[in-house]
This record gives sequence, C-alpha cells and structure tokens, in this order.
Amino acid sequence: MYESRCGRELERLNQTIKEKLAILPAQPGCYLMKDKHGTIIYVGKSKKLKNRVRSYFTGAHDRKTQRLVQEIADFEYIITSSEMEALILEMNLIKKYDPRYNVMLKDDKSYPYLKITSERHPRLLITRKVKKDKGKYFGPYPNVLAARDTKKLLDRLYPLRKCNNPPGRYCLYYHMGQCLACSENPPSEKEYKEIIQNITSFLHGGYKEIKKSLVEKMNKASEDLNFERASEYRDLIRNIEIVMEQQKIMLNDHADRDIFGYHVDKGWMCVQVFFVRQGKLIERNVSLFPFFDEAEETFISFIGRFYLHRNHPKPKQILLPVGTDTEMLEKLLDTHVTTPLRGKKKELVEMAMENAKASLVQKFSLIERDEERTIMAVERLGEILQIETPHRIETFDNSNIQGKDPVSAMVVFSDGKPDKKEYRKYKIRNVEGPDDYETMREVIRRRYTRVLKENLPLPDLIIVDGGKGQMHAAIDVLENELGLDIPLCGLAKDDKHRTSELLYGDPPAVVNLSRKSQEFYLVQRIQDEVHRFAITFHRQLRGKNLLRSELDNIPGVGTKRRKLLMQHFSSIQEIGNASIEDFRKLGIPKNIAEEILAYLNRPKQENGAVHDAGVKSNQE
Repeated sequence: MYESRCGRELERLNQTIKEKLAILPAQPGCYLMKDKHGTIIYVGKSKKLKNRVRSYFTGAHDRKTQRLVQEIADFEYIITSSEMEALILEMNLIKKYDPRYNVMLKDDKSYPYLKITSERHPRLLITRKVKKDKGKYFGPYPNVLAARDTKKLLDRLYPLRKCNNPPGRYCLYYHMGQCLACSENPPSEKEYKEIIQNITSFLHGGYKEIKKSLVEKMNKASEDLNFERASEYRDLIRNIEIVMEQQKIMLNDHADRDIFGYHVDKGWMCVQVFFVRQGKLIERNVSLFPFFDEAEETFISFIGRFYLHRNHPKPKQILLPVGTDTEMLEKLLDTHVTTPLRGKKKELVEMAMENAKASLVQKFSLIERDEERTIMAVERLGEILQIETPHRIETFDNSNIQGKDPVSAMVVFSDGKPDKKEYRKYKIRNVEGPDDYETMREVIRRRYTRVLKENLPLPDLIIVDGGKGQMHAAIDVLENELGLDIPLCGLAKDDKHRTSELLYGDPPAVVNLSRKSQEFYLVQRIQDEVHRFAITFHRQLRGKNLLRSELDNIPGVGTKRRKLLMQHFSSIQEIGNASIEDFRKLGIPKNIAEEILAYLNRPKQENGAVHDAGVKSNQE
C-alpha cells in the first residue's frame, strides 16, 4: 500500500515538474527547489533559468547532485532584470530560508578583535563583535590565543583601565604597573589619547621603535647592574618578537587586502581567503562545500555573502583569480576588486588556490568515510526496507523504575546524523504502573497529534525501542487514530542490552542486516542515543523528586528558604528543635517559623514520612 501510494505521488509530481520545465524563461533569476513537504531545500541563480533548471532533470549527475534531484518534488523561480539582481536575491533567499543543501558559510564563526573602548577611562578588550560604538577595533586575529597574547603584551606596555575601583583604591594591576585609572591622580583625557595613539601605532607596525627603545633601556639597566630590571626588558623584547614578528611580510605597501583562491573537484568547492593587514598575513579562512551551479557563479555568490551577510569588514582591495567577474563584485561590494596578472600579488592568489586544492584533496577521504557511515547507510537501509530513503528518522524509548517517574524520549537523526535541536522529552501523564505498551501509545499520540496540528515535518521512518508489542501499540495509534501511513520499525535487544534485531513489516519480522554493515551500526547508534537521552531525562526527573523534602509541604517555604534552612541546619530534626529566634536570625518571619515548627513537630503518622529522609536525599 505504502509503495503504491509513493509511486503514484512521484508520477504526479514528475508530471508537474515536466509542465513547469516546458515554460521556463531564458532570463536571469533565482530558482527554489522544494521537497515533498513543500520545504525549500535549495536556492540557486542563473543567467538563463531555462537552461540551468532543466539541467537538474537531464543527463548524468554525481552522487551528491542525485540526492538533491531525488528530493525535488516541485520548484519555483523568480525572474530578475539582471544577473546582479539575481545574485543579491539569491543571497537574501538563502538567508531567509536556510536551505539544507546550501551548506556554504553556515558556520557562525567570527574572529576575535582587540577593542579600545570610548569611555572616560578606556579599556583594552577582546571581542568578536564589531559595533558602531566609537570604540577602536584592531584585527581580526586568526584565533583567540593570538588576540590574548597581543593583549597581554599591550597590557604590560600601556596601563589602560583594568578595574572599576575609584581613585585611591588600588587594584592588583596598579601594583603591577598595568592600571592607572585607580591611582589618586588618574591620567587625563589628553594622556589617554596619547596612549591610544601609541597602541594604534604599535599595532600598525610601530612596535619596532618600541622594541628599539626597550633594547636601549635593557642595556642601560645592565650597565647600572640592575639585572632584574634588565631581564624584565629582555622578556618584553622577546614577547614582541614572538607576538608581532612571527608573521612573514607579504607586501611592502602595508595595505589591507583579502586574497581569494578556490578549487573544484567532484562537485565540491574549497574557497580559501587570506587576510593581509598592514602587509602581513594575519589569518586564513577555509570553506569547503558541495555546489550545484557553475563554479564561477558559485564563487561570486560566496564572496558576496561573505561580506554582505557575514558582515566581514571589507578591505581596500580584494584580489581574485583570473577569469572572475570583477566588475559585478565591485558594484556589489563598493570596493576595489582586481585580478593580478603578474608579480607578488599574482603569487599570493596562486598560493591561495594551491592551498584550496590541498584542503579539498585532504578532505575527500574524511567525507567519503563520513558518507559511508551516514547518508549511504541511510540509503541502503531504505533499500533493504523497500521504502523511500529515510532522511528523517524519529526514534522513541521509554524509561521508568517499576512504573515510577515514567518518561519517554524522542531523538531525530537527519541523513544519519543526530539532530539534537529536534530532540523531545515527555513526562507520561495517563499511564499507571509499568505499562510499556500504553506508554508508547501515549507518547506516539502526543507527538504526531502535535505534528499534524502544527504542520511539522513528518518523519520518513519511525523506530520504537522495543519488540512486537511496542510496534503494534504505535501502529495502532498512527493508522487507526491519526490516519498516518509512516514506515515503523522495532528494535530488539539481547541479554546484555545490546542492539540485536531490527523488526519491520506486518506481521513484524526480523530484517536481514549484517552485524558488520554500516546500516547495522547506524541502527545501533540510534538505539544507543535514544536510550541515553531517555535515561538521562529519567535520572534528572527522579533526581528532582528525590531532592524534595518535608519542607516542600509547608506553606511559605519555597526553594530559597528551603535551601537556606538546609545549609544552616544539619537535619530536619534539628530544624524541628530550633527556636523562633534561630529562624529570625536567618531572616525568616515569625509566622513562617511557627508554621515550620508546627508542621515538623506533628506526630509522625500525620507527617507520613521519616524527617531525616528528606535531608539525606537532598544531600545526595
């Protein structure tokens, strides 16, 4: 039934696509590929929509593109008046919809900067956000360690504020000569301005003069037999050499440039960006991603999004490989873009391209290994079960101890990888005692009633951690109560609680999975993950319940007062023997103290529990 329904749906959707392909315009624009749920999974642009979109459905493709095409159930397109408009629209659509096949630049990596604040007593800070707040920013630095080393060096050279102490209340940094803001006579605005100018000059290459001055001071201290001070100057000089002179001078004009190079192979692209500041290579950015359009167009889109959507500061000049459309990028970015043909600049572009090639080659082996464990295992699992590729797998497991604190948990695997933001926890509401079947019914009912109500994406496969009983309970709710037809499997364990068998079908039968196959390892990882998630949730819930004490039953005693009493007294019994004055010393009102004593000094049969048990559990 399921297979025939999928076949009819696929035939209908293919006919829809064929009709749309026949009327595509030969104009520039953007296209949006959708899956069977109507979710946008890819956004692209083209000079001629007609040629580009048709190319997805004709001819041979690599494995990666085949996966995309197999998921396309429909598409839309937006015509623009120029390729430039298409480029800008593509970037905006990707930012809006975040399609999962547009994977480039999805990491939110930002680089550290040094910042001098614009306060009366300015501070030197490390930050990853550049704001329009009148502060002075230096960088970016290749990593936070480089930024910290530079800041540590500047702190020793220039005593900007390190504390919030008022004048005359000295801090530790004051005694170290690194903070003058708390001195009795703090620096004036003019003096601070001079310090900031010195720091700016230092970071822009003026550190050589500082180094020369320190060498002179070191020699003088040595001549005066002040060897301790001389060694301090020596350490400062070494720090300057390590922090500021460890990078190779790339260009002699001290200009700020970004240098791009890229390489493509097997449907993947690697882009490397070298950041040259003040003539020095200060960092490198590496991005590796699959692409589905023309290489040059993808490269141009990457650069546009790099500056406009990641808000990376634009330098005075951008160097690109020969053949790139520099005119379009200049209009888009409003900065100088060029393709050097000779000399040192050309060598730098070639170096970026060589590095991109090396990174791509190095990454392929890791990608192939990862795909074997994830997406390829998912595809083979779908073939074995004779269903569509289960890109989204939702798995359920129950946990309780003799029926107490029953919970259930759901984990989601997307393309063979855990999608933790989609995980869900469930406190069981309507099941009394250790009834695993009814627990499964409740959690399946709650999950997919909400999915239908909120129009959330349906899974391609559901797995329940259990045997035939749990499977029947889940299928009964899905089909008879909710009218859903979703493939469902069960997971059986052996005596050592290890994954033993995968069950599927009606009636459920063991699926023939080799225990050494990646499909079996995938199922095993899914079962281990859902079990871990369920057990962790159950322990958290049980731990919260164990932390409850007799004090929780007393009106007027909340979390803060309970904690205060537990910290001050050693047991519930000691609290019951305390006086009103003992409570008053803790800031507890007289009426609440009387409530506590009256409750704790009632007969045990009325309290219903041994007092000390509550404190013992809380301590555990």
